[in-house]
Amino acid sequence: MTGATGSLIDRIPVQAILKICNVVVVLVVVVTVVVAVVVLSVVVVVVVVVVIVVMVVVVIVVVVVAGVVVVV
Repeated sequence: MTGATGSLIDRIPVQAILKICNVVVVLVVVVTVVVAVVVLSVVVVVVVVVVIVVMVVVVIVVVVVAGVVVVV
């Protein structure tokens, strides 16, 4: 049994294992970068939307306050 497993391990080329590991590492890095870019873009969009909403609310409040002041 030990001879069979030993020969099996000997048949597996180390270079192939290293190439597979390199491919996996590259894939993990690429996926991580893509996910990071997507998350950052979503965050930027959310921040822009929040800023626009806040500006609109401020404009509405200013117009209402100005209207009240003019009426009074």
